[in-house]
Amino acid sequence: MSTITPAGATIPGATHHLADVNGTRLHYVAAGTTGSPILLVHGWPETWWAFHKLIPLLASTHRVFAVDLRGFGDSSNTDGGYDEATLAEDLHHLVGHLGSGPVHALCQDISGGPGFRFASAHPDEVLSLTAIETTLAGYGLESLADVNHGGSWHVGFLGTPGIPEMLLPGHERQLLADWAYPMMTATKDAVTDADIDEFTRSYARPGGWRGTAGLYQSAFFSDAGRTKALTETHPLTVPVLTVDAASAPFTERTFRQVAAGDVTSVRLEGVGHLVAQEAPEALAAAILNFVERVDNG
Repeated sequence: MSTITPAGATIPGATHHLADVNGTRLHYVAAGTTGSPILLVHGWPETWWAFHKLIPLLASTHRVFAVDLRGFGDSSNTDGGYDEATLAEDLHHLVGHLGSGPVHALCQDISGGPGFRFASAHPDEVLSLTAIETTLAGYGLESLADVNHGGSWHVGFLGTPGIPEMLLPGHERQLLADWAYPMMTATKDAVTDADIDEFTRSYARPGGWRGTAGLYQSAFFSDAGRTKALTETHPLTVPVLTVDAASAPFTERTFRQVAAGDVTSVRLEGVGHLVAQEAPEALAAAILNFVERVDNG
């Protein structure tokens, strides 16, 4: 893996890399030198930086990789597909590129769909799947767009073709700092101005909303029953850890329906939606305990 100079913020002990896989270029961060590999996949409105406090806690005993999904962070955002199936195949090809063998995969928020598809289609590449504050199409995801019953306006907004790209450029920090992060988090001072600066930097680049728009459109409005059909024919066979916080018991309820094997569930009280940013120590403890049990068979 060749090392590059980071385009934005970084943390001690982490190196930055690019991987040309599946017709795109992915940016990822690596840390740690021993132990089974853990692959971290961010949600929205995030990039790999969502894990900057979690990575050192895991990297003392594990090799850790945190990726920017295509269209996010410093990964490529050229014209092309940004649907769940494409992002899942990106993860498959990235694991091959890393050459570290099968990984403990972790997905947070909107990356639950790509994470499930990756683990379902390539179980030989996945030691376990950790799902954090997430659900799937056909299992409750659609309810998040129902503004009359507790859903949010931003789901339909972000998933409407052409609208995010037309209205959000130039307003990135305003959206993130004044609305998204205050709405999604419950832990005082967990997200700093410097964190918002880093997220704003990448979302404000040309084409910075393509990944968001494509993923939301695919997950919420273009699924047409495909995810539920996939869960019925290819349920998860790897061990699963679900972590719920503000949305409990959404994640646990979803993944117990789509897993054919062992499911371990953890609930973090008093934590908002973006767990890795708000409660990295508690999350790391849950992950490390689970991963150790899986590694020890």
